[in-house]
Amino acid sequence: MVLPIHHDSQGRRPFAQQPLPGGLGLGLLRGRVHEVCGPARVSLAALILGASEGPVIWISPGWVAERVYPPGLRDMADPGRIIFARARRPEDVLWATEEALRSGAAGIVLADLPAPPALTPVRRLHLACAAGGEVAHHRGRLPPLALLLTPEEGGAQGVESRWHMAHAPSGSTLAECRSAWVMRRLRARMAPPAAWEVTREAGGRITAQSAP
Repeated sequence: MVLPIHHDSQGRRPFAQQPLPGGLGLGLLRGRVHEVCGPARVSLAALILGASEGPVIWISPGWVAERVYPPGLRDMADPGRIIFARARRPEDVLWATEEALRSGAAGIVLADLPAPPALTPVRRLHLACAAGGEVAHHRGRLPPLALLLTPEEGGAQGVESRWHMAHAPSGSTLAECRSAWVMRRLRARMAPPAAWEVTREAGGRITAQSAP
């Protein structure tokens, strides 16, 4: 498969997009910040991780009881690739995300946020992505991709794109188990809003059809 390539606004070094498997191409531009929201945002994040390679840093708030159960991700992504970090304060989540991006050490840095961040922190994350991209380039790796997980409809300012995922009836039976979601592209700089019905079969095959 040939991956589509985009240049940044200054015409600098191209950043490769990261498509999902099974023909479900989100076209997430590397070296930029993207938002994933909705009740099934963790599922969408896991699908994105499953389509990538290399280490992942997942930063979440340490003051809430809920947390990701790593073995529960195994069907969609290898939890052994993920470094889980828990921050003590809300501002520490964004600080740790910025530092992780700037290091260029991980292909994806994911921040689980209790609320959408304002424009200034997102701009700082974009700058950290660019700095981390230079570090990754010298090490022969792709630039980092930043994912912000936010509740409900999201709303982070200044993100490259915003995606919403919600659960849908799967049609599973006792003999066959599948997962289903409705995925919506709420915002993107280079594409209009759109929606898809996404299905994941028991064997891991993912299909997507346009939804009304």
